[in-house]
Amino acid sequence: MSLNGFLELFHQGRTFRPKKRFTSGTIRYSLHKQAQASLQSGINLRQVVRLPEGENLNDWLAVHVVDFFNRINLIYGTVSEYCNDATCPTMSGGSRYEYLWVDGTLYKKPTALPAKKYIELLMEWIETQINNEAVFPVSTDVPFPKAYPGLTRKILTRLFRVFVHVYIHHFDRIVSIGAVSSYTPT
Repeated sequence: MSLNGFLELFHQGRTFRPKKRFTSGTIRYSLHKQAQASLQSGINLRQVVRLPEGENLNDWLAVHVVDFFNRINLIYGTVSEYCNDATCPTMSGGSRYEYLWVDGTLYKKPTALPAKKYIELLMEWIETQINNEAVFPVSTDVPFPKAYPGLTRKILTRLFRVFVHVYIHHFDRIVSIGAVSSYTPT
């Protein structure tokens, strides 16, 4: 089944559970409408993330890891002054997901941290990885390490946690400062 075929399943009104209805005028209703619009926008997500023909997978990963790192830094920067030990005592993505920090050096066991500390440690850790030319080679003469795909997966997973945290816990702040383009509550 193609991605478009998969997405069409969501537009046929079939679900395994009764459809969740959102009350008109709420933020969840607006987000639901935005999500529906983006699913119907005609973007082929599989095509967008496909490795271009003739490109090296590791080079492609490096570019996108750095880009995602920069974007998440920018997004978090818009709410960082509101994300503190009092407002975010745990690094979480809602009440069901708590993210624990482990780096293998200072934190050898998964450790609960306030969101701000977790994100600071994460950004420092990623920056160290990205700036290490043995891990992220700048020259085409230097090969990528064998563990590179796994490392990039870990980096992207952890960055996604920051995105989730900001979206779940600070979305109202992002809306209030006008950092969301084309968001109009209905």
